[in-house]
Amino acid sequence: MTLKVSIIVGNPKPKSRTLKVAETLVEKLLEPGSYETTVIDLADHTDEIFAWPSEKMAALNAGVASSDLAVFASPTYKATYTGLLKAFLDRYPANGLAGVTAIPVLTGADLTHSMGPTVNLAPLLVELGAIVPGRGFYFVAGQMDHLDQIVQGAADEYASNLRRLAGIASSLQPIDHPRT
Repeated sequence: MTLKVSIIVGNPKPKSRTLKVAETLVEKLLEPGSYETTVIDLADHTDEIFAWPSEKMAALNAGVASSDLAVFASPTYKATYTGLLKAFLDRYPANGLAGVTAIPVLTGADLTHSMGPTVNLAPLLVELGAIVPGRGFYFVAGQMDHLDQIVQGAADEYASNLRRLAGIASSLQPIDHPRT
């Protein structure tokens, strides 16, 4: 089975360091050849992000909603994620990301807002029905020289959490079986 992975980046600057961090996280987390990735760099969609309705944006949202894994990444703006990412996520109805495993990622200048992806972005993703397999990942942009090592640590933590969940999932009762 090939996993469907989406990377959504809310940095107003295209091809940003935030995008590189998100791509590296997917590469470190998943086995090569086991997934197909779609990258949505929202900087490339500023002409339609606020257009209602927009067939182009609706198609992007639908693609993410059908993903197995989605990484939502943003630079830290005013202690939280960008309005660009918020505008994209606002297009989903309640439970619009149901069944999607989502990893929240924020980048920033220092560790001042390191809890941002966990306390600001993760609750929004959960509200939209996504499954968040652990605390959010925060990356200090000045540490790009250590990107692989730092991201590997985060990928290892997510992999451990997902393996534990898979172990529980294998013991679940069938959905059509009522609990007694």
